[in-house]
Amino acid sequence: MESQNQILFREFNEAFVKGTTDIILASVTDDIVWRMVGTDTIKGIDALKEALAGMENDNKFELEIEHMITHGKEAAVNGLIHSTNRDGEQRHYSFCDIYRLNKHKDGKIKEIISYVLEV
Repeated sequence: MESQNQILFREFNEAFVKGTTDIILASVTDDIVWRMVGTDTIKGIDALKEALAGMENDNKFELEIEHMITHGKEAAVNGLIHSTNRDGEQRHYSFCDIYRLNKHKDGKIKEIISYVLEV
């Protein structure tokens, strides 16, 4: 049986592949910091809203979570994302996200560090 934090992280990752921005925004603190290693760092919920608007496209995504480790206010989730554009071209990405919550029980995501590689 999944813990409350495991449910939060699974639903958060599923929201990304489905483009469900309301779930994403409801899961983070106003002062969210999201560092995407090798690219950008997003600071604050307004910057996150802007970044999410820029991610909208017609691609279809599938998510495979391989591992999810939670302990206290920290977690790590890794897996694969499969993307298919409207022309049928496929791309595959391996990811690992490290999370920090603002509190242990009923917390929101305060910090994310993401590692993403095309495979």
